[in-house]
Amino acid sequence: MFPLRDTQPSYSKPVVTVFIIVVNILVFLFEFSLDPYTLNAFIAHYGLVPDRFHIANIFTSMFLHAGWLHVLGNMWFLWIFGDNIEDILGHEKFLIFYLLCGIAAGLTQVAFSPDSRVPMVGASGAIAGVMGAYLVKFPHARIVCLLFIFFFITTFDVAAWVMLLYWFALQFFGGFDSIASSQYSQGGGTAFFAHVGGFLTGIALIYAMGARQRYSSRRDLRW
Repeated sequence: MFPLRDTQPSYSKPVVTVFIIVVNILVFLFEFSLDPYTLNAFIAHYGLVPDRFHIANIFTSMFLHAGWLHVLGNMWFLWIFGDNIEDILGHEKFLIFYLLCGIAAGLTQVAFSPDSRVPMVGASGAIAGVMGAYLVKFPHARIVCLLFIFFFITTFDVAAWVMLLYWFALQFFGGFDSIASSQYSQGGGTAFFAHVGGFLTGIALIYAMGARQRYSSRRDLRW
């Protein structure tokens, strides 16, 4: 199940969302230009490594990605959900919101795997926060998804709350499974707890930061 678009309209230009996407793509293109040895050193230096934690790496790791599918998948999710959250928060508050979610995501992963020497990279923790906020503000919006059934491809739409809670459950249980199998600490993989931490932080922050006054009474579309 892969989201293609949502049905919730946005009433302002998502300039910060687009800016974040552009920065991530440009950084990845720089990564792509490096030879393998230099790239590994670059990731090791700027990625978030719990075993040698540096606060600055929480920020830098948010703009690094491990491959084309990683960066394009993350940016697609941000494009689908980010514009609506930026719309109700405003540009400046949305940027602060996004960075705080990314910080919380990184700290959560460090807390659950403090001895890991594997660099954590990617914007997915911050984007998980955007998804958590979307769950709060637009639970009944419809998400048009792509579904692969063996050799057949079809689309269907589902309520946002169904898709987002399903996604969160995968991250939550995946996190505990990764601890049990030690896959993450030994050989890399998905930083599930970063997703969990970002998602929950997004839920808390959207309540704490509130919507812009002119959008405070907005409700998600019900189809």
